[in-house]
Amino acid sequence: MSTSAVANEMVIQVREKKQEHLLVRFFRSHWTLNFISFFGFFLLWDYLAAHKTLGNSLARPHEVLQQIIYLCDHRLAGLTLWGHVWASFSRVLIGWSIASAIAIPLGLFMALNDTLRAVVKPLFDLIKPMPPIAWISLSILWLGIGETSKIFIIMVGTFVPCLLNAYNGVRLVDTQLYDVIRSLGGNRRDEIFQICFPASLPAIFAGLQISLSLAWMCVLAAELVSARSGLGFLIISGMNSSKPALILAGMVVIAFVAWLTSLTMSYLEKILCPWKRDVSGY
Repeated sequence: MSTSAVANEMVIQVREKKQEHLLVRFFRSHWTLNFISFFGFFLLWDYLAAHKTLGNSLARPHEVLQQIIYLCDHRLAGLTLWGHVWASFSRVLIGWSIASAIAIPLGLFMALNDTLRAVVKPLFDLIKPMPPIAWISLSILWLGIGETSKIFIIMVGTFVPCLLNAYNGVRLVDTQLYDVIRSLGGNRRDEIFQICFPASLPAIFAGLQISLSLAWMCVLAAELVSARSGLGFLIISGMNSSKPALILAGMVVIAFVAWLTSLTMSYLEKILCPWKRDVSGY
């Protein structure tokens, strides 16, 4: 075999290996895997709905999309889809903000003050295991069926993770960091403001993320019981009128809006605590 033939064969082998490597990288990329995951999910959904595996209780994806588009221009109980989204979002925002404003400082002070911890922690440990939905009946008895009871349920549901993460964020700060600030001549105030609060901020944001997800669960439960607006009202209206497309439309919109709020929180976290380390591969 001539030298040129051997060289051409080696070039061909290198090209094949390179193409194979690019193909493997393509199918192992996160974007490709995400697309396959979503495509497979919607394909299975459409198959089950088209073949009526679950009877008439499952609408096809395109029917749900048509329902969402219809709700954007037509009113249900006096509001379009945007009005129902804003009704739920405003309840989540108010209840979550009030709970965070109370729970985060309380959790920080509990971790820093032994006396306050001894007073508050037993009561907190007693209330912590109680599901937020269990408070719905009492909230209606105490506050009626208006907006106040719904916001109260959201506050109860989001209070625990905010306080718990703020408390643990301070308690789990590396003690060597305090030794460093002391060796540099720092006092107790420097320990709190230069070490304690910045080091606990990622844990606080984790609590805010968890509580925000719970807020959407709580607002949905509250709106299913008593509401004339909101995404939970859309779902219960679909159930009462036997419209699976309306039920799934409300569920899809809730998932999308909750995902956007979570994405916003992640963006704020990157801005406010850039020192947080990201663990790649997870």
